Amino acid sequence: MARRANRSGAKVQGLAALALAAPLLVFVAALGTRTGWWSYAVGHDLLAMRVGPVLAGLGALAALALLIMALRRRASPWLALAAVAVSAATIGAYAWQTGRIASGPPDDISTDMTEVPGFGELNARRGGPGPAGRAGVGACPGAVPAMTQVAPESAVWALQESGFSLQGGAGVGRAAGSHRGFWFGSVHDAVIRIRPGRTDVRVAARDSRRHGGEACRLATRISAALRSGG
Repeated sequence: MARRANRSGAKVQGLAALALAAPLLVFVAALGTRTGWWSYAVGHDLLAMRVGPVLAGLGALAALALLIMALRRRASPWLALAAVAVSAATIGAYAWQTGRIASGPPDDISTDMTEVPGFGELNARRGGPGPAGRAGVGACPGAVPAMTQVAPESAVWALQESGFSLQGGAGVGRAAGSHRGFWFGSVHDAVIRIRPGRTDVRVAARDSRRHGGEACRLATRISAALRSGG
């Protein structure tokens, strides 16, 4: 009897661990990528977005098994409910993230599609071709120019207020900065071009991956800060 109870307890613990495996893997993958233990391709593309969904599916099966065991009084009902909640949240998060990546606008957003602002000295740091597509206000409604010649200090403030670190000194006609994502450390660059009667913004990822509209969100944030006159 004691041996059977031990086996049942070990099975419950194993199922609970499997239900938690996917979110724990994402956390470890993000931490390792952010701290430089492995590359973005390993941490995000492989671990989080390939291995993670498989573990999420197995975790859902484990949560269901725990629920059945709880109904048979072989496992704690609270543990089973917690496993089901974690599993549902994990699968929901993956579905949301996958949809966001698929439907998001390109990760190169400019408020001027006729004469797109260049990155200047930042091009040396960017390297590679960058995002495959580019979009403006049609795909990113918040990416609108400030119809005024903002002061260089206001451009610097808008970048820093939007989470960018200033890259190089701000000139009379432009300011540039870089933003590093919180979870996996993906980098987006921004340039603010200042001209008489108009100030434009461009934000683009350094790599060619889709980031679920992150460039649009950042460009919108900078544009709003510039137009607020802060």
